[in-house]
Amino acid sequence: MDIKSAAGAYNAIANIAQSTPADVATKTNSADASFSELVSNALNNAVDSGHKAEKVSTLALMGKADITDLATAVSKAELALNTVVTIRDKMITAYQQIMQMPM
Repeated sequence: MDIKSAAGAYNAIANIAQSTPADVATKTNSADASFSELVSNALNNAVDSGHKAEKVSTLALMGKADITDLATAVSKAELALNTVVTIRDKMITAYQQIMQMPM
């Protein structure tokens, strides 16, 4: 996995949550954003989508939210979690391959 594809994956995670602040979106899309900023922003957006899904779930239980909104929020949170887990697995695999390289 090269850096460009990793950055693209983190960009995809950052775009999952629609209610991101403009400054976070600007940092994520800028060419000079560091890798750690991309990771941090992506994880924060994944957490935010999880919180949004929980909030909509609570509203749905109280009868104040539409079932379509609930399904959409939960689906976005699930997608964010699956993406984060996949990227984590790829990073662990890459780390293990690097550790097996002869010195």
